[in-house]
Amino acid sequence: MYTLEEGTVAVKIARQVVESFTKGNPYPDFDFPKGFDIETGVFVTINIHPDDRLRGCIGYPSPVYPLRKALVKAAEGVTEDPRFPRLSAEELDKITVEVSLLTIPKLIEVESALDYPKNVKIGEDGLIVEKGIDRGLLLPQVPVEWKWNEEEFLSQTCMKAGLPPDAWFDRDTKIYKFNSEIFGEVDPRGKIVRKTPGGEDEGS
Repeated sequence: MYTLEEGTVAVKIARQVVESFTKGNPYPDFDFPKGFDIETGVFVTINIHPDDRLRGCIGYPSPVYPLRKALVKAAEGVTEDPRFPRLSAEELDKITVEVSLLTIPKLIEVESALDYPKNVKIGEDGLIVEKGIDRGLLLPQVPVEWKWNEEEFLSQTCMKAGLPPDAWFDRDTKIYKFNSEIFGEVDPRGKIVRKTPGGEDEGS
């Protein structure tokens, strides 16, 4: 569990990296909280304000780096999300920055694929689908935003992996779930709040 203060620091650092990287400027000296030395997954998302249209989302689902390093790398990467044109300096005043701090993904073990939906909680769990070299991830807030049920969430994550929507029925498909704590700006460079998939939770 991260505090609002830690989440606020994470968002502010992500914002500074996004702006400096986009402008080609050196980074300031970041004052990372001590807890950011732990290896954990993280995603940085940028949205166009005020309609919250996605502008980029890049991160690391597995704990391969200390959070301090993963956060910076994700914030750099989100400016060059391959699904969108490279972020321009002119856009920096029009985006909000959001950081999702992840738990370690846990394999969902079931006797039958029909049991997967019962092991997924909309609004709490994010999903990773893995089959061979194909892998796809959707954060916990995504099914809430799109009003998906558990089956739709599973199918959409399969498609994110480049697989058929019913790939979650295949025995050689692995499905992992994880939780995330979400912190983000309400408006560009503005107030930072702890978020739930359904809305705001706690302000700063």
